[in-house]
Parts: sequence; C-alpha cells; structure tokens
Amino acid sequence: MGANFDECFYGSVTVGERGQIVIPAGARAELGIHPGDKLLVMRDPVHPGLVVCSFSVMNEFLEDIKVKLARLESESVPVVAPEEGEER
Repeated sequence: MGANFDECFYGSVTVGERGQIVIPAGARAELGIHPGDKLLVMRDPVHPGLVVCSFSVMNEFLEDIKVKLARLESESVPVVAPEEGEER
C-alpha cells in the first residue's frame, strides 16, 4: 500500500466510558473491516501509540518477513569463528 502520509489519517475518535472507540467508516471501507471481525491491538514498542490490524494482515506481514529472512540467510556469507589467539 503506497499511500502518502496525508492519506493515512481518517480523523479522530473519542474513547467511551468502557474504553471503546469507533473506527471511522472510511477506514473500515478501505481496509475491509466488517462487523464481527477480530482485530489485533498492540502498542508501538518505541513511540506511545496503538497499532490496530486484522489477523490476516499480521499473518501476511510475518510471512513476508519469514521469506525475506530465509533469502538473506541463503545469501549470507557464513561467519567463521577466529582461530584461538586471533583477534576478530
């Protein structure tokens, strides 16, 4: 998905008393989110914020990483441990 930065914003939401938010209609339509869908909610590991995505999107992302790691591993030059007494 090659959207520019401005196209990534759908608006703002208000957190209800029970912690619920409503995902904007434009986001639901564009991302194919339907009533009853289960979504993953994670925090960003570095910056304060949340990431929300479907299980299928996360599975696709992880599968892409797995393929790229396998390719990198097969293309890598093996690391040879230095002989005893040699510097690295």
